Amino acid sequence: MCGIAGVMTVNATPEEAVLDKLSDALAHRGPDGRGRHVHGNVGLVQNRLSIIDLEGGKQPILDGQGNAIVANGEVYNYLELKSDMAGQAFVTGSDCEPPLHLYRHQGPAFARSLRGMYAIAIHDTAAEKLILSRDPFGIKPLYLVEGAPLAKDGGLAFASEPQALIAAGQAKPEVDSAALAELLQLQFTTGTRTIFKGIRRLAPGETVVAEAGCVTESRRLPALPAGGPVEGSLDRLLDELDDVLTESVEMHQRSDVPYGMFLSGGIDSSVVLALMARLNPRGVLAFTAGFPGTRVHDERAHARELARAVGAHHVEVEFGEADFWQLLPRVAAAMDDPAADYACLPTFKLAQEARKQVKVILSGEGGDELFGGYGRYRHAMRPWPLTKLMRRSGTFDGLDVLRDGITEHWRHGMKTAERAEAMHGRSRLQVAQAVDCADWLPNDLLTKADRCLMANGIEGRVPFLDPVVAAFAFRLPDHLKVRKGLGKWLLRRWLETALPAAQPFDKKRGFTVPVGEWIKARPDIGQLVAHQPGIAEICRPGAVEALFRNVGKETGFACWTLLFYALWHQRHILGRIPSGDTFSELAERI
Repeated sequence: MCGIAGVMTVNATPEEAVLDKLSDALAHRGPDGRGRHVHGNVGLVQNRLSIIDLEGGKQPILDGQGNAIVANGEVYNYLELKSDMAGQAFVTGSDCEPPLHLYRHQGPAFARSLRGMYAIAIHDTAAEKLILSRDPFGIKPLYLVEGAPLAKDGGLAFASEPQALIAAGQAKPEVDSAALAELLQLQFTTGTRTIFKGIRRLAPGETVVAEAGCVTESRRLPALPAGGPVEGSLDRLLDELDDVLTESVEMHQRSDVPYGMFLSGGIDSSVVLALMARLNPRGVLAFTAGFPGTRVHDERAHARELARAVGAHHVEVEFGEADFWQLLPRVAAAMDDPAADYACLPTFKLAQEARKQVKVILSGEGGDELFGGYGRYRHAMRPWPLTKLMRRSGTFDGLDVLRDGITEHWRHGMKTAERAEAMHGRSRLQVAQAVDCADWLPNDLLTKADRCLMANGIEGRVPFLDPVVAAFAFRLPDHLKVRKGLGKWLLRRWLETALPAAQPFDKKRGFTVPVGEWIKARPDIGQLVAHQPGIAEICRPGAVEALFRNVGKETGFACWTLLFYALWHQRHILGRIPSGDTFSELAERI
């Protein structure tokens, strides 16, 4: 786990100063060491968070034939890959070395053999090519600038975070208006376009080949299998579910450093807990966040019972109003590719606390998307014309807060994904799941987890988002995903036996952070938000203060979005590094 970056010019030697700035900007992602490779017109840097082969796994790794690799993430099947490469000499025990040897034999198709989360850069010195690859679910990030100002004749630059590309002078901190519209209305941006002009994401599963500073080839490795649902007997499917989940969690526990998990008390994290407890007879370390003194449901009591049922050591982390105002500037600063998801707040503090005891955390992201957990999936299964359009309305619809034209065409990215995922044979439920896996999952949930954990020097692992699990889950019959108004039915049925204390068929409450309560308690915040440069240029005069004076169920999320964006804009557009709480940071700009 780490941060990687690099440049490829047309024909000049990369500037050391540019590589220094890229590396410095990613220092938080890899506090355990730095590495560098410069050869010809390519320069690579890596900041390492050491997880596997602590002493010998330093990067870049060379293959003895001039090829070099830097990688961010974990290749969980590295032991199996090494076993399959009989006769191949390995110079490290690192999980990131096998992809380098696979590339030598398979070329850009090497990623088909990988089972893990990764963003990889390989320099093929003999062919004078740079290969960049990202895992199929987009668990690990990778950003690209083409035509970067590396030399007079241009080139390309890449990095684990867009802020590094800006810090190194390879892109400007300018907002893309179409992406901003999506952020405001959806809380995340879709596709490969980021909120920064000129910086794009590699798509999940994308591998690109570059020569002489230009991308010459691109290919995609899908996260989800083709084809519609496949029927099977309940007993057989439950046995198969147990097998694929057990294998995935076992692989995701491969580590040379201590690990734990985030336990919310919901279905997905309860499944992870049950499996980790089975595989760790010495006990599991589980962390749960709670919101004392608020009206939202506090999950700690239920999580405590689950931990007690399996003998886990349970750490409860309180997140209160003071934490909200104190941590928000740092959270917004960490979310350079912004997702206005209020779950980033407890995630950030959980990572702070977990880092005191572990370096790796397992969590339940992906369970809803693969097993059919969201309420909108039930609507997707209704016969047309009763099918409800996914995310039909945006956060600011009907509020008369934004200036005219700000959110025009904000649905375009969603419609593009819906058309792309509506493949022959897929059910409406599968299409809805696939759309979420294309955008919501990588560009919101996984971005949030990556930034909040890496800002605190901790690695996050998501065992549901495994190709073997996905191949099984996505083609389950619809009625074993959604039944009698309940999503994730088969997962609940498995959990009923594996961990009865989870009470999986009881009605569950959704996860909520009481940001509306905290904002409403401080009416003075509205004036501060309204006068921020980033807010004034997108909102009608007077509308913001009026919105914050009337915080309610329909307006609370809009207030949160503007507050988050005001602080994000300060850091990532104006370049102000936060040093105080929310009020002092906002007051500084008035």
